[in-house]
Amino acid sequence: MRTKIAIIGSGPAGLLLGQLLTNAGIDNVIVERASKEHVLSRIRAGVLEEGMAGLLDEAGAGDRMRAEGLPHEGIDLAFDNRRHRVDLFGLTGGKRVIVYGQTEVTRDLMDKRAATGGVSIYQAANVLPHDFNRDRPYLTFEKDGREMRIDCDFIAGCDGYHGIARKSVPEDAIETFERIYPFGWLGIIADVPPVNHELIYANHERGFALCSMRSTTRSRYYVQVEADERVEDWPDQRFWDELRRRLPQGTAEAVIAGPSLEKSIAPLRSFVAEPMRFGRLFLAGDAAHIVPPTGAKGLNLAASDVRYLFDGIREYYLEKSTAGIDDYSQKALSRVWKAERFSWWMTNTMHRFPEQGPFGQKIQHAELDYLFHSQAALTVLAENYVGLPY
Repeated sequence: MRTKIAIIGSGPAGLLLGQLLTNAGIDNVIVERASKEHVLSRIRAGVLEEGMAGLLDEAGAGDRMRAEGLPHEGIDLAFDNRRHRVDLFGLTGGKRVIVYGQTEVTRDLMDKRAATGGVSIYQAANVLPHDFNRDRPYLTFEKDGREMRIDCDFIAGCDGYHGIARKSVPEDAIETFERIYPFGWLGIIADVPPVNHELIYANHERGFALCSMRSTTRSRYYVQVEADERVEDWPDQRFWDELRRRLPQGTAEAVIAGPSLEKSIAPLRSFVAEPMRFGRLFLAGDAAHIVPPTGAKGLNLAASDVRYLFDGIREYYLEKSTAGIDDYSQKALSRVWKAERFSWWMTNTMHRFPEQGPFGQKIQHAELDYLFHSQAALTVLAENYVGLPY
């Protein structure tokens, strides 16, 4: 096969890039190692910045998000048995976020790709990028027992943290930065009404908790747990009891419990790989960076990578300029590191770190107390939460 852009990975980053390219008349093929059904079964983030929402509109895949997504104009931070609202809309001059699950984003982009004739190859085994440091890169993979090859101009590695794109880069050409946090998030999804119409982030002496949602009838809740905890040790009733312990009394009493539809423990890490371009191979999304979910930045960072990468590729083909692709890594990483900083700050402010002891807890309390007595501090939080400009 021959195409202009070979995209590895059919998650939101790969699908979004592919659709923007298709709309611009730039040939592309997506190659994915998993099945379509498996990709759609992944349960991930659900808070979209305005920039991400705008990109879905630009791709022509935003109609259902606009109809079914939940616009949020604030968040609550809970501590000292009280809830304090952060007015995102008022502090940022009218910006908001939209609660809309990553699974739904993926489904909408898949449907749009099918409707516009985009080529996606699923269940491709042993995908490998070749010669991306030369003028004629290509992909090889196996499909239905046959070895396949795609020749291309550029390769976009949108295949996640464990994908092959970053692993294919020589070790001496890439530098990584990582912070592993000493805890995880135990999360459940249940078909019960959310306890609040906006998200609640709770700092409690027993650990962090988050009250989120996927819709007005489906809730997503999390509690901080030890890194070595097992899902099997957390029956539903234990989870609901622990969640209520970490919320202000009035909020805890309003929580409606129900059987979990999904339950899992996610480790927390901060990770960045630099640079994000290697000749004719580009990294985007989780292939290049991971953030702890506290700041709701993972999916949104993938979108900003796609914004910069698509603009650069479009300039290359339509304006015969390499400026955009030459600047891609620097532009993307500038925004990545700001989001890493914000996610690190949210994680350090809202979670319990055993090694920090009583002194660390006092510092957290002082930080939160200062936050709600400073318009400037609240504005910084709000600007970062709704998303820094591209």
